[in-house]
Amino acid sequence: MTTKLKFYSIFLLAASITLTGCQTITIASSKDVPQYENIRTMQAEIDSDGDGVPDKLDQCPNTPENVMVDDRGCPFTMPGVGLKMEYRAFFAKGSSELSKEYQLELDRVATKMKEYDTSTFRIEAHTSEDEVNGGLNSLAKNRALMIKNYLLLKHQIDADRLSTFDCGDDAPIASSDTEEGKAMNRRVYGLAMEPEIAYNYPDDSNSNICIEF
Repeated sequence: MTTKLKFYSIFLLAASITLTGCQTITIASSKDVPQYENIRTMQAEIDSDGDGVPDKLDQCPNTPENVMVDDRGCPFTMPGVGLKMEYRAFFAKGSSELSKEYQLELDRVATKMKEYDTSTFRIEAHTSEDEVNGGLNSLAKNRALMIKNYLLLKHQIDADRLSTFDCGDDAPIASSDTEEGKAMNRRVYGLAMEPEIAYNYPDDSNSNICIEF
């Protein structure tokens, strides 16, 4: 009986030493194995206007320096700061029809204009060089009037708070050598702001080229 106990004691001691050695080896070796599963490749996101919102999410590109923006990249408004809000809409060739996505964005502009009841909205309409644009019923004017009438009829924004400008094809923002560039030039640019707020127009604005009507 004593001999068996001694044998089992020796066996258990040897097993314990073996297991401890195995655990030590396992822990030590795990430190040498690169933890690739926790490493993710980070891709740099482009933020052209430097407002802290990546271009792919930025709904108000070309924001001037030192202007606070919200999570959409649009000028952020706070009580006492005033309204500074940009708007852009793009059109099919030869058309002045405003698509649903640009209507929704214009609804947001109207909401802000009602909140800031002294604010005004400047509407600049553009065409591409391959579009007919001239005479009393010019395409650029029709595009500007589409925006103005939408705010007048749907949101009851007073007409004296809305100004319209015909810029024709004199102020492209993209090369006219490609269809993509021409599509970018078929646009309306809008700027909602309070009259007393000093504000430098972004690059897309062409106040010296456009003709008010």
